[in-house]
Amino acid sequence: MDKQKTEEQKQKILDLLKEFCTKKLDGEYFELAERLIQKLARKRNVPFATGQPKIWAAAIIHTLGTINFLFDKSFEPYLSVDDINNFFGANKSTIRNKSRQIRNLLKLEPWDNEFSTQNMQESNPFANLVMVDGLIVPLDTLPEQYQQAVREARAQGKDISFTTQ
Repeated sequence: MDKQKTEEQKQKILDLLKEFCTKKLDGEYFELAERLIQKLARKRNVPFATGQPKIWAAAIIHTLGTINFLFDKSFEPYLSVDDINNFFGANKSTIRNKSRQIRNLLKLEPWDNEFSTQNMQESNPFANLVMVDGLIVPLDTLPEQYQQAVREARAQGKDISFTTQ
């Protein structure tokens, strides 16, 4: 598919994502979805270049939902997988498979720095841990200068560990 058609496909998906996020979620989810589709668009073989825009839009929301525990009733916001599938008129297994494809392609996991909501980043149970000499220790046990180095690295989407020898 040529660049023009890929760009048109991307715009159709973005329009669907904006509509969904406006009606069912919030602006933060749309920003994450937009960032995710931009990252996918930079791949050599753009995965969404073929296929139905509504399927890819649903898969992107499913991907973000998986990373941010959107399908867990104890988290806010909450939506079920069926809510997504019904909105887009999509098949549950198709969306789950496309979502897995996206997560594998971009190596995404829960609490991913780049695609987590602000609430998820703040509630990340690993945020206050750091590796020192192969052991996991609480960040606040390190001297302030090392704590600051960890915070700066993580703000850039990187991680850091220390060795004392």
